[in-house]
Amino acid sequence: MPQNPHDIQHIGQAIKSLLRQYHLKPKFDEANVVASWEKLVGKPVARHTKRIYIRNKVLFIELDSPAMKSDLSFHKSHLLKTLETEFGKDVLKEIVLM
Repeated sequence: MPQNPHDIQHIGQAIKSLLRQYHLKPKFDEANVVASWEKLVGKPVARHTKRIYIRNKVLFIELDSPAMKSDLSFHKSHLLKTLETEFGKDVLKEIVLM
């Protein structure tokens, strides 16, 4: 038990602090984006997503349907804003559809 009650830290804050201290926050954020893909875009888009990854703050999305790629390209700016709202502005800067 800590001697000083001010030394007590919420578990979420402690984890965030550790991620920053060990320079793991960018990779953790990237993994969260990829893991949350289906929740963010819905099952129909997720079903047509063959591969998704992030490199240098650019989200690469490989789709198996040209129609889905065309449709998603119209909504790219909205998707980027949604991702920024969910994960912060410093996680992604661009989306590339393949």
